[in-house]
Amino acid sequence: MSDYHSILYSVEDRIARITLNVPEKRNALSFRMRDEFVSALKTAEADDAVSVVLIEGAGSSFCSGYDLAPTEQDYQKEGWVRSEHFDSWTDQFARSCVRDWMTMWELLKPVVVKAHGHCVAGGTEILSMADIAFVADDARIGYPPMRGMTSPDTLYFPWKMSMAQAKYLQLTGNSVTGKEAAEMGWVAKSFPADELDEQVMRELRPMSQIAPDLLAANKHSVNQAYEIMGFRTALATGWQWHALSSRLRPGAGDFGNAAREGGGLKAALAWRDGAFKEEGFD
Repeated sequence: MSDYHSILYSVEDRIARITLNVPEKRNALSFRMRDEFVSALKTAEADDAVSVVLIEGAGSSFCSGYDLAPTEQDYQKEGWVRSEHFDSWTDQFARSCVRDWMTMWELLKPVVVKAHGHCVAGGTEILSMADIAFVADDARIGYPPMRGMTSPDTLYFPWKMSMAQAKYLQLTGNSVTGKEAAEMGWVAKSFPADELDEQVMRELRPMSQIAPDLLAANKHSVNQAYEIMGFRTALATGWQWHALSSRLRPGAGDFGNAAREGGGLKAALAWRDGAFKEEGFD
């Protein structure tokens, strides 16, 4: 067991397990957690005793999205270019997100996500950038910040599902169950929540016995096909749209104003999600 602050890392039976481990915040993605996550991925890649990497979350949920607490600004994020020439227009936050999650894409070993409970916003970016995702039938998966804040940091929607579903989910910010996500092809499979751990290990035990070099060849031959279709170039536009939607559009400050004038985050979320909640959408 390696020594990390916000994650757990262990290796057993050729499977490296990375656990997002801040359950009191539903594993919100702090800068520290993201840096540790990337470090653990690279540790697993370099370990000949590892064939497959499994990502999971401690507690009641896989991940509640990005940690936007003011204290985050004091942390020196790896790869963050702090400069007066770039801060105001290159959207360092979104660029850092894409760079972190592309680590999974580029890793020589397959990365598998096991998600339960809530998997929202930044959590769906991990889910979608991994090679394989298994989820609980009753997991809640979605990106509600698109209703009133920004476009996604990582523009995965068009690559993970049909155009009809991609446009529906990105324009509404609605969430779906894990079972629905499997039916639309967003994730590989879903299982009853009480069987998730057992079924995921049933999938991974034989997979971990395949030679790591063959796994790498199969993974990157598929990746290359998507890159020929423009996957990497499309994701690189994410920070541009994130900057436009979070800073330059006329209503960019509305969510923050709702929080300040209405009494905090709860009021802002009610402003953002109220119309959808009234119609029964998450």
